[in-house]
Amino acid sequence: LAAALKGNSKTQGDWGEMILETILDSSHLVKGIHYQTQENIKDETGANLRPDVILSLPEGKQVIIDSKVSLTAYVAYTEGEQPEEIDRAVKSHIRSVRSHVEELGRKSYQAQVDSPDFVIMFIPNEPAFLLALQQEPALWSEAYNKKVIISSPTNLFALLKIVYDLWKRADQSKNAVTIAEEGAKLYDKFMGFADTLLDLGKSLQASSEKYDKAMNQLKTGSGNLIRRTERLRELGVRATKKLPQQLSDYEEYESE
Repeated sequence: LAAALKGNSKTQGDWGEMILETILDSSHLVKGIHYQTQENIKDETGANLRPDVILSLPEGKQVIIDSKVSLTAYVAYTEGEQPEEIDRAVKSHIRSVRSHVEELGRKSYQAQVDSPDFVIMFIPNEPAFLLALQQEPALWSEAYNKKVIISSPTNLFALLKIVYDLWKRADQSKNAVTIAEEGAKLYDKFMGFADTLLDLGKSLQASSEKYDKAMNQLKTGSGNLIRRTERLRELGVRATKKLPQQLSDYEEYESE
């Protein structure tokens, strides 16, 4: 890997972006929802800017993450045998990291989106990150003063897990609001249904009373309608239909 990356800035850049996206995926963040890659944005002059990642936060905030690989001098450091070679490689490595910080600081990506006032500079190689800060402890604060936060894979992964947790909490809060709204609608709907059911009961009761009264007129009581019509049949009226069996229990006495 070192041989493939050494001295080839394009290959180093592609490798760094791959490591960055792998960490994003491992944090359970979803591409297209929680972050965008290689999204084109424009600065105040209309020039195109293309940061590696735009990380979305709840409530519409965004954080820019840009991968900056400094491996050439670091590989020279790891391969150095003489103290002079090692010292020269370390200084070159620190200059490389500082140059990337200054470049990101000048671009001011964060000013082009709704972002906290900083950009994250991701160094995908943990030992390279540690070497720079161990040999130049002031480097991190220098970068911070330029509104650039230098981050290693370990630091970035921890940050992304926090962002994922923020999204979970935001989703839970959103769900709680939705549940409350749906609960209120369900309660109102239930109360409306209860009122309708009571009205239906009253209507059924009234219908039942009217039904009982009609049946009383039809087949019970003195001079009921069935007895009177059956009397016509007995007197010789020719009928083609017979009384239904269910009504055969009519009272047969007549009124005076």
